[in-house]
Order: sequence, then C-alpha cells, then structure tokens
Amino acid sequence: MPASVLMILLAFVLVVWSAPGAARSLPDFTELVEENADAVVNISTTSAPAAGNARFHGMPFDERQLDQLPEFFQEFFRSPQSPFGGAPGSSQPRRSMGSGFIVSADGYVLTNNHVVEGADEIIVRLNDRRELPATLVGTDPRSDMAVLKIENGDDLPVVKTGRSKDLKVGEWVFAIGSPFGFDYTVTAGIVSALGRSLPSENYVPFIQTDVAINPGNSGGPLFNMDGEVIGINSQIYTRSGGFMGVSFAIPIDDAMSVFRQIRDKGVVSRGWLGVLIQEVNRDLAESFGLKRPRGALVAEVMAGSPAEAGGLQSGDIVLEYDGEDIHLSSDLPPMVGRTPVGESARLTVLRGGKEITLNVEIGQLPDERGAQQAAPSDSNPTTAPLGLTVEPLPTDLADSIGVSGGVVVTDVGRGPAYNAGIRARDVITEINRKAVSSVEDFRKVVRTLPEGRAVSVRVVRQGRAIYLVMKP
Repeated sequence: MPASVLMILLAFVLVVWSAPGAARSLPDFTELVEENADAVVNISTTSAPAAGNARFHGMPFDERQLDQLPEFFQEFFRSPQSPFGGAPGSSQPRRSMGSGFIVSADGYVLTNNHVVEGADEIIVRLNDRRELPATLVGTDPRSDMAVLKIENGDDLPVVKTGRSKDLKVGEWVFAIGSPFGFDYTVTAGIVSALGRSLPSENYVPFIQTDVAINPGNSGGPLFNMDGEVIGINSQIYTRSGGFMGVSFAIPIDDAMSVFRQIRDKGVVSRGWLGVLIQEVNRDLAESFGLKRPRGALVAEVMAGSPAEAGGLQSGDIVLEYDGEDIHLSSDLPPMVGRTPVGESARLTVLRGGKEITLNVEIGQLPDERGAQQAAPSDSNPTTAPLGLTVEPLPTDLADSIGVSGGVVVTDVGRGPAYNAGIRARDVITEINRKAVSSVEDFRKVVRTLPEGRAVSVRVVRQGRAIYLVMKP
C-alpha cells in the first residue's frame, strides 16, 4: 500500500478517534441551570396608559422593527394580551416584562431600571409559580439598575455572586431570563470583550458577550461556569430589535456597589474628576512624544473641579490611576467613579514629555454638566498659511465658553487645518502645546511649526475642548 494512502487513512482514524473527545470538552450547563434557576425571577409591571406606540421600556419596537419579526411575534407584540402592551393609543394599562434575580434571603432583587421605570405595580414571579408583590427600593438610571424588595417572601432562593474582575475574554458564560415573555430560557456563549464603554454610559465598563439576549432578558443574570452571577444583562446592539450577536452586561462588581449604596443610603455617589478626555490615537501619541497610543488625553479641566484643585492641566495625558495603567481613555471614568468621594487618588501624568505624579482628592459626580454654545466674531480677520482664517476672540465669547485666550476660526479652506478636522467657529487655544492668546501668538506659533510632522491643536467647539492632530 502506498505511503500516501497510509497517511490519509491514519489522518482519518485520528479525526474519528478525537471527535468524541472534542464533543466531551464542550461545557454542560444542565447542573448549573438546575442549581441556579430558582433564584432567577420574572418581573412584570403595570403602569398608566401612555400616548404613542411605546410597548415596553428599554428596547422598544417600532412598526418597521416589528415587520422584521416572524408573524407569530408580530401578533404577539401587537395583541392587547401581550405583556408588552397593546396597540398604539390603547386605553389599556401599559405592561412591561423583564428579568431579575434574588441576591439576599430577605428578598432584595436586582434588575434593570428600564424594566421598572414608571411602574405603578411590580409583580415578581418565581420558578415555583409564586407571584409576589415587590416595592421599588431605589434606582440608578446612570447604570440602568434598580433594586426591588419582595414583600412577605419566605424560603427565598438566592444566587451566588462572583467577581467580574476575574473574567477573561473567551470563557464560557450563560444567561437565564424571559426573552419575549418565555420564562426561564437559558442561552449560552462566551465573553467577547471586557471594559466596553457605550455612548449611553461611560461610567460602566460593560461585559460584551455573544450570549443571545432579547427583549425580556433585561435585568437577568449572567453566570460563569462556577454558577456565580458575574453580570446583569442590560443592553444589546441591534438593527432589527432582536439579538444580532452582541450583548452587554453590567459587571457584578459595579452592580453590587450600586446595590449596597441604594440599600444602605438610598442614593448612589460616584467619584468625579472634572475633566473632558479623549482617546490618544497614533498621531496624537507622536505629537505628545509617546512611543505608542495609550492613556487618556485631558482636553479640558472644568473650573472649580477636583482636577483643577489637584493641578491637572489641559494637554496632560493620564497614564496611570492609583497604580492601574490607562490603556484606553474609556478606562479612566469607571476607575474614578468607583473611588469613594473624598479619597485621594494618585495620577501619573505625561506633561511636556515628562512623567509627573499628582494627588487629587476625588469629588462627587454632579447630576448634569451643561455645555454652552460659541458664536463667531466678525472683526479683524487674518489669513494663515494653514488654510484657515482666524480672528481675535471677543471678551464676551471668551467668558461664555470659559477660556482666557485664543482665536476664532471664521473660515477653513482645503489644507492641513481642514484635514485635521478644524472647522469654522472653532476656538483655537493651543498649537503644538504652545498657548495661543491672540492672533499674533497664532502667527508666531504657525511660523515655527515643523514641516511634515504631526502637531496637536487644542480647539474649543460648542463649549467643549478637544485635541486634533495636524500635519503642516
């Protein structure tokens, strides 16, 4: 028999022999589900009728999204008997459905804020078919969390909580919840990424998974293979209203901190630094003298903030926070948010090409920060060789946007400035880490710019400071 045929036969035997072993290596969730399903609850709420076509909180469908669902689900969601409400304009009470889990024997339940928001009545249904009324202890819309308390509950099952900071990308996880109202549905997948910052909330370092999460799963637990809750399923990325392979969970470390604050104090306090930050890309890293992109670039320090009191300046790049490396700018807000108000944090900062250490006393995060609008001036124009026209900054405009100097961009043509993203009505306050206080300062700095090398430009746009990179 030819050697080539023997090799083929040997390879076939190895594949057949290894297949059962490969199958045996896949995880078995049966015991884990049996051990933990009892502590997972279905949450239904009732509230007054609402105008419009809102059917439930958190992940609403519109008619176009409904049309993309199978016919059965279209009828399910449009039906007056649907747990997500009836037809638009209906006078029937509005209903919402989600998931949750019991974290203490005395009846505390964690879920999403959007599941119970605006509810007049909350009913918690257990796996043994008990239906118990619950009261809303408190909510934290910023993290989309709510804490409920089951009334008159006996013999309540409780989940085990793990540590989300021990999670690793690629490990198996599973969820139990009520997608589309189907109770105690189990789905599984892996951790796809950690520390995701979403536009809706940058103080929560979300866990990204490919576990199938759909409307109704909101507020349900995400388990690891030790049967411990390591996250609360909260959001999905979707263009259809249903699961598309990307879902996000609140890390249990952050969730339990919020829970304890709501339970003990009734409110949630987060640390606040008082800076506007942006990502350090390759060009910015080059212009600031970093060998590779890392850290959080401080674009603006808010007046009267802890950052200002601690000596932080615009143009600083925060490299470490209390000994933890800042790889992406999105790493910084959760670290600050977890710091107790009044405690001092040690920051390693790159300033002028040198690393320095600052100690900043962390303040309390305000509810909202407003942004002011900037308007251009119409006097004393001057044209610079970068392809833009600038004018002196009027005093009233400087006061309104909170800057002490700079020039206003009134026109931008094709050239380095346009390519960098500078636009009319921007206020330039710094170029190549040199302050620009007047048109004359602007001209002097521009004349000394290195040709063909990336330089940073600090602009204030609509009341917010950002750094752009320009190559003259």
